[in-house]
Amino acid sequence: MDGSYEACAEAARWLRAQFRELPRVALVCGSGLGALAQELQEAQSFDYRDIPHFPRSTVPGHAGRLVVGRLGSAPCAVLQGRFHLYEGYTSSQVVIPVRTLALLGVHTLVLTNAAGSLRPGLGPGHLLVIRDHIDLPGLAGRSPLVGPNDDRFGPRFPSMTAAYDPALRRLALALAPRELRARSGVYVGVGGPSYETPAECRYLRRVGADAVGMSTVSEAAAARHLGLRVLGLSLITNSAPAESDDEDDDSRDVTAGGAGPEAGHEEVLAAAQVGAGHLRVLLAALAPRLAQIDHAPRDVTAGGATSSSG
Repeated sequence: MDGSYEACAEAARWLRAQFRELPRVALVCGSGLGALAQELQEAQSFDYRDIPHFPRSTVPGHAGRLVVGRLGSAPCAVLQGRFHLYEGYTSSQVVIPVRTLALLGVHTLVLTNAAGSLRPGLGPGHLLVIRDHIDLPGLAGRSPLVGPNDDRFGPRFPSMTAAYDPALRRLALALAPRELRARSGVYVGVGGPSYETPAECRYLRRVGADAVGMSTVSEAAAARHLGLRVLGLSLITNSAPAESDDEDDDSRDVTAGGAGPEAGHEEVLAAAQVGAGHLRVLLAALAPRLAQIDHAPRDVTAGGATSSSG
């Protein structure tokens, strides 16, 4: 099980033989957000364990299924669950689904996640439309692009200047339900699985992050390597802890925005359910427009592939 071209191409061939219709848009569901797949019409469902070379989801809130069908008029693939570095997977294993779907002709990738807010005014139930990211694992050498480059995926040094498509971001902000209080900002990806300390949160604020999570950045890097258009959506489920400027002051509440210091994964899942309905409304409105993007499809099962998608 690895993220090589040969492994992803084998997975793509297996899926092509099963699909009634090839998807053009793929959506990766973060913790507690997999119910979006219920919106698909003419759906087909595949457990990850049945797809060649796919890892297994081990985290609660990640069902471990690929569901394909139509979201409105758009042929879509919904990944109910993703893989994380903290599960013990390599960065190249984390991005196997992204690479596989790209080889089947997906041209647009929507990455969703449940994230912690680092900013006042960005609270639980709000939506951060990702403008840019800080990839801490990648900066430390754990990018999925580390190692010998396979030109069939993309170039050795892909640009990340506009990693998150500006036109897709503007469209998401325009269509977002009012209840989500959507705004754009910077997401920082960390390795996990422990939640951040107050000092770490203060550092992340100072380097420009608005929200923090344990996913998304590896998938975005792989997608841009392949030439996909990327939209990133962070549903805020909790507020990260703040730290007093006075390190000797233990009398004040160490949380910002009302999130308790003991908030854990179960609380994150519960909070995700609150905003998930509004997020599904947004994605259902977005998908048909995303599918209309003029982008040459990539299909390795029909005699080779270009390096224009992922």
